[in-house]
Amino acid sequence: MSHQPLVSCIPNTGAKMSKAKKVIEEAKEINNPEIDLVDKGIANLDEVPGLFNLANITRLSLSHNKIRTVPAALANLMNLEILNLANNLIEELPSSLSSLPKLRILNVSLNRLNMLPRGFGAFPVLEILDLTYNNLEEKTLPGNFFMMESLRALYLGDNDFEYIPPEIGNLKNLQILSLRENDLIEVPRELAQVTRLRELHLQGNRLVVLPPEIGTLDLASNKAVLRLEGNFWVPPIEDQLKLGPSHVLDYLRSETYRVLYSRHVSARPPPPPQTLDKSKKASRARS
Repeated sequence: MSHQPLVSCIPNTGAKMSKAKKVIEEAKEINNPEIDLVDKGIANLDEVPGLFNLANITRLSLSHNKIRTVPAALANLMNLEILNLANNLIEELPSSLSSLPKLRILNVSLNRLNMLPRGFGAFPVLEILDLTYNNLEEKTLPGNFFMMESLRALYLGDNDFEYIPPEIGNLKNLQILSLRENDLIEVPRELAQVTRLRELHLQGNRLVVLPPEIGTLDLASNKAVLRLEGNFWVPPIEDQLKLGPSHVLDYLRSETYRVLYSRHVSARPPPPPQTLDKSKKASRARS
């Protein structure tokens, strides 16, 4: 009588970790500058032997793992240009990360970040920063966050921002800004200083008005993107939005709107209620 082997429901993390080890060993052999450790069951980067010694690597993909902490030693990878940490369980980042001299793209979306380390904005050449779907808010941004002048795309959607600091006007090279699905009740007029902006996502917030200065941004061309739906706009903005985002921009520049905006700001009405229950976000789960 033959017995079928028992099928275990326990995930074989040992096998996955040996796969990670194999990737590192192969990279060493052929001097591969791109390391792909996506979905390898990694919970702790210290368990990946030799990773921090690969000084030549330029791209490191660690998405879809179970990483909770990012060791400061990651900053040893001085030639790193692209770092993907998306879809993990990361709650905090080391301040050493911003000392990476060549890092251009950093993706930490779909994690559990409640704050960013002090000095986080010191990245010298960072161009794309994706922090989508975390638990960040204006109080948890470090003081130098908006000093990353090389930044071209900033993704802050699905967080908990009610305000964006006026220092956002310092990001002179920014072309894409995503603030969708937050709790924004106000947009700073300084955003109009980001004159290269060609894509602005403000949908799914608690906005009622916009500063008239926003009307000066070049967001009406065929290649531009302006998303405003899912807010609590005053009726004239809502009416213009039905005609299209370019009509909203025209209206923001009008004298009629300046008067309406001035009256609204003077009246200081309470902000609209929160409509999204964020307590059920996966980024707030405790496991």
